[in-house]
Amino acid sequence: MACDLCGSKEGLLKYVVVPREDTITICSTCAASIDDPTTNEKHWNCLHDSMWSETPAVQVMAFRLLTKLNAQEQLEMMYLDEDVKAWANEGLEAENAEPTRDANGQILVEGDSVSIIKDLPVKGAGFTAKQGTSVKNIRMAPGDPTHIQGRVNGTMIFIKTEFLKKQ
Repeated sequence: MACDLCGSKEGLLKYVVVPREDTITICSTCAASIDDPTTNEKHWNCLHDSMWSETPAVQVMAFRLLTKLNAQEQLEMMYLDEDVKAWANEGLEAENAEPTRDANGQILVEGDSVSIIKDLPVKGAGFTAKQGTSVKNIRMAPGDPTHIQGRVNGTMIFIKTEFLKKQ
């Protein structure tokens, strides 16, 4: 197994290519600068090869990284199916969107753990989410930075971020 972007075999981890749930394998070097590739531009020369991957999730990440690096020549060479290009652009728009923040103003990201700061009646589920309840591995609500998705008492629910604090 190797990094889908650079081919490295060390420090591998799974990376979710949002907003879909598809994953790719990346190394720790890629992970360190994937959000701001301009911090390690030389490393991203590997995209000249990975942009030709047959895996849509790898194509999407190559497109997004090349876009952030303003690598116009490579972007013009890339061919993406319409649905793959829409996925790539959707993720770029999501990155430029307002971040999701908890009640204290801390930025929340996919996979964070949060605590509920007030008893909340859960509509349609017949229970109350109690103050202090921990919600692990949260998901962002699509298109709405004021809500997250999380599992409470075994039920996946939407929760307003104003009632949460990051752990």
